[in-house]
Amino acid sequence: MKNKVHFICDCDVIHDETVTRVRKLMPGGVVFAGLLNLYKSFADETRVKILWALSCDNMCVCDLAVLLNMTKSAISHQLKSLRLANLVRFERQGKIVLYSLADEHVRDIFEKGFEHIAE
Repeated sequence: MKNKVHFICDCDVIHDETVTRVRKLMPGGVVFAGLLNLYKSFADETRVKILWALSCDNMCVCDLAVLLNMTKSAISHQLKSLRLANLVRFERQGKIVLYSLADEHVRDIFEKGFEHIAE
């Protein structure tokens, strides 16, 4: 049987100054809820593939459906979720609706994720 390593602080002193300083810096629950919702958007393989595709170029629902071998309805459903999370935006060009990443922040978050997993 292997020895288990436990990383538990066994000191009797609480670092009051650190706790007080960090408590003052800690955002409210609404901010954490927003961050949680942002990361939930990245928790679906289809949404991540859509974001990756849109990081390459603007695309319409039909193109995304062909690329991902899915129905237009399924793609539209995922795009709605991504729009509500402010991760994608759309622009009408006549009868065509082109989707793109909402802004450079989204591109940065996405690229940082790929950098992290490549380590």
